[in-house]
Amino acid sequence: MPTAIHILLFATLRRFTPKDAEHYPITEGTTVAELVQRLAIPAREARLVFVDGRRAEPNQILPNGARVGIFPPVGGG
Repeated sequence: MPTAIHILLFATLRRFTPKDAEHYPITEGTTVAELVQRLAIPAREARLVFVDGRRAEPNQILPNGARVGIFPPVGGG
């Protein structure tokens, strides 16, 4: 069953944003890790992932209509 999510990529990851990011089609049961792979984002660059405002693990299944934010590693001093 097809579903869709809203993808938000930040900072250096913006270059991986798909054209249909606001209504990105996925299949039911897609995980965070599978989404990162499908977007061709190197796993080491997708350091923080939030699904509907909550921190998500790579094995979390993405629900229909979710807002998914992916952040690169953050440096600072």
